[in-house]
Amino acid sequence: MAKTQSVDKSCPMETALNILSGKWRLKIIWKLMQGSIHFNELQRQLTPITTKTLSRELHELERANIVSRTVFNTNPPTVEYSLTKCGESLDVILQKLCSWGKIYTNDKN
Repeated sequence: MAKTQSVDKSCPMETALNILSGKWRLKIIWKLMQGSIHFNELQRQLTPITTKTLSRELHELERANIVSRTVFNTNPPTVEYSLTKCGESLDVILQKLCSWGKIYTNDKN
């Protein structure tokens, strides 16, 4: 079952939150900002995410044109994920969010 819901296309904030919300999506995108990565390595870096959850979230991000999936014809087949141009455009936003998190953490102490 897809998590992404129909949204009011006239509200860009609602569109953005619908695509990026959830426990794992921003974490997945943040990891992919470092470059292409194989599914198993991404799962190791995002422990304790389950295979099913990671697969579902990557599929939804792929449908939203944030993530690109490349299948290599090896034995066994391997899959690598990377950000699309649209996904890479989130870099500035995520850098700002990271900076805000650092400031917030320092202010709470």
